[in-house]
Amino acid sequence: MPMSVRRTNFKEDGLKRTNRLSLMLNNKEMRALGIYCNRYRVKNKSEFMRETIMKAILHRFSDEHPTLWEDTEPTLFNQNVL
Repeated sequence: MPMSVRRTNFKEDGLKRTNRLSLMLNNKEMRALGIYCNRYRVKNKSEFMRETIMKAILHRFSDEHPTLWEDTEPTLFNQNVL
């Protein structure tokens, strides 16, 4: 009879989600979210919102990435204010 092998969680401590974020929606926003999740078969709303928010943030970072010809205006990557 094989021994029971217990799976170990190999997540790094830095990736463990310990910070809570609260989000308030009005009735129309909540209804729209519910319709979207039903239509596109979203099972985990928390994961969906987390991924959607992070995609928007990374897209903005990418759009505002400094270039060789960038002026000295502060950006998301360069917060030095003159």
